[in-house]
Amino acid sequence: MWFAGIASSYGELCTTLILRSMNCALAVICSLLFYCILRHMRPGVDERRATLCTLVVTLYPIHWFFTFLYYTDVASTAAVLAMYLASLKGSYWFSAVFGALAILVRQTNVVWLFFVASTGAISYAESLYEKDNIQYGDCTLSIERYTKFIVRGKSTGLKLRKRKVGGSMNTTTISPTGTYTPSSTSSSSCYGLLCEFWGISMKLWSFKWEVLVAYAPFLVLFAAFGTFVVWNGSLVVGAKEAHTASFHLVQLPYFGLVSAAAMAPVHFNLGQAVILYRAFQKDKFYYLVLGSLALAAGFLSVHFFSIAHPYLLADNRHYTFYIWRKVIHAHWLMKYLLVPLYVYSWFSIFNILGKSRKTIWVLLYFFSCAAVLVPAPLIEFRYYNIPFFFLVLHSPIDDSWKWFIMGIQFVIVNIFTIMMFLFRPFHWEHEQGTQRFLW
Repeated sequence: MWFAGIASSYGELCTTLILRSMNCALAVICSLLFYCILRHMRPGVDERRATLCTLVVTLYPIHWFFTFLYYTDVASTAAVLAMYLASLKGSYWFSAVFGALAILVRQTNVVWLFFVASTGAISYAESLYEKDNIQYGDCTLSIERYTKFIVRGKSTGLKLRKRKVGGSMNTTTISPTGTYTPSSTSSSSCYGLLCEFWGISMKLWSFKWEVLVAYAPFLVLFAAFGTFVVWNGSLVVGAKEAHTASFHLVQLPYFGLVSAAAMAPVHFNLGQAVILYRAFQKDKFYYLVLGSLALAAGFLSVHFFSIAHPYLLADNRHYTFYIWRKVIHAHWLMKYLLVPLYVYSWFSIFNILGKSRKTIWVLLYFFSCAAVLVPAPLIEFRYYNIPFFFLVLHSPIDDSWKWFIMGIQFVIVNIFTIMMFLFRPFHWEHEQGTQRFLW
């Protein structure tokens, strides 16, 4: 009787209204988490600016739309943001707990767990180095106060002095936090990147035991997840045949364009185009090679690795159904004509992120996006939510007008999608019930 009473009350609580209102509550939590992360990473941002940024991101159309439906996206985003905030504050056990919750909601969040753990471990090692007063200059390690190098507490007898590389060639300087200023030559650009990787590797190696102890909760979680995958036989829980992993490489260009378009005032303006052009002028050979490789990768992706999932072709409720038919496949040339736009979007994203993040952070972000999106055969803009939140959080947008314009464009899109959802229902001949347009 007691069990039957609980079961009946549980059924009363699981009404459509209550279940959907759970997402509304989680959306509020997402906003609070975003605000706290922003204030933590950028203490110079005042409350008014941080509130404006948070409000605009809350209105991000894909996130905002699914706030009112019972999907896992809002819960997934909230769990990942909580995991990230706890890691930034040094609460690694709490971060791992939220990471476990994020994986329970959506298994691909294990990628963002790795991203948070790896970037956090690098920052932790750097902070330990700063406490030990170890300074970096050019590409070599300069230790003004002789401390540990390979094995802490054991003298190695290695003392390296700062030096210039070449006579007149501009040098690349690495700061104690690992950031560097590239020189004007392509060889020095590559040289600076190697310097950054070398410096971070030395930091991690010197404090490997401290890092392993601090991030032990993440290692336990990775081990548990690996055990689950072996036991389950797959990453997927549920309909495995409908979610088989693929090599959908064109997902990355899609995400780049969608995210840059969502942040159009930041990426698609004359000032940003001029910045990218000047970067090209400073290092023509380097960016010519890089641009050529990016274009080649883009053309190969859309030609060989563009997947049309059966759901994409059959489900006319989703906007991706119409984008695929009316835009990407409007003409056989269209998917190739979009490639330069994809490349520009990613170059602009890298440029914006590079203003506040180290190169290794940007690369970890890019490969995390790839690990989440490329195996997904279905084009779903919902999959872009978490990488978009990370992108906005780490994009130094100081112009309030850009935030204001972004907010206006989000409101316009939201009004359109809600109007279509509420007032343009339709019916399928082969299935009963009312169908509605959605992302």
